[in-house]
Amino acid sequence: MEFIEGATPNLSDQVLSELFKYRYHVFVERLGWELDTPFEREIDQFDHNETLYVIAKNEAKNIVGCARLLPTTSPYLLEEVFPELLNGLPVPKSSDVWELSRFTTMDVNDTGLVKNMQFSTEVTLELLKQSIQSAQQQGAKRIISVSPVGIERLLRRAGIKAHRAGPPKIIDGYPLFACWIECEHPT
Repeated sequence: MEFIEGATPNLSDQVLSELFKYRYHVFVERLGWELDTPFEREIDQFDHNETLYVIAKNEAKNIVGCARLLPTTSPYLLEEVFPELLNGLPVPKSSDVWELSRFTTMDVNDTGLVKNMQFSTEVTLELLKQSIQSAQQQGAKRIISVSPVGIERLLRRAGIKAHRAGPPKIIDGYPLFACWIECEHPT
């Protein structure tokens, strides 16, 4: 497994193109998210020069996972699209809080995958640890994320301290919640 990490200006056009195509295959084609996207690319207003990506590639050099990290000092997904998940609490705006979004580990070349399976457990924990480490290197003490409810089991199993920022809500048919992840090494 190879991990590529970098902010938008530090990644090649080829890597960014592969990433946005991968996200399109996962989020639009496989998971059926209704997003306004350019042709076969999943990219939005949160993909900009301050965005930090962590990308997992397999031995065949295919992307099998990705994560997007954003400082909460700039506009971010939870703040702009899903603030109701905070149950009335103010959105975080701090240099030591980063948002994790567009996190997935799915081998889109594996035709045997179930349509709604967003995580490949073999890669998921490593990508999550790499993402937390990357956020820490940027000064993060905590991460906030819009997450499917099932991520709680994964975080507990990995020994990562996390808790809900508010109760889950059904959004577009999916139970989602805002999740705090503490940036400390898993036990």
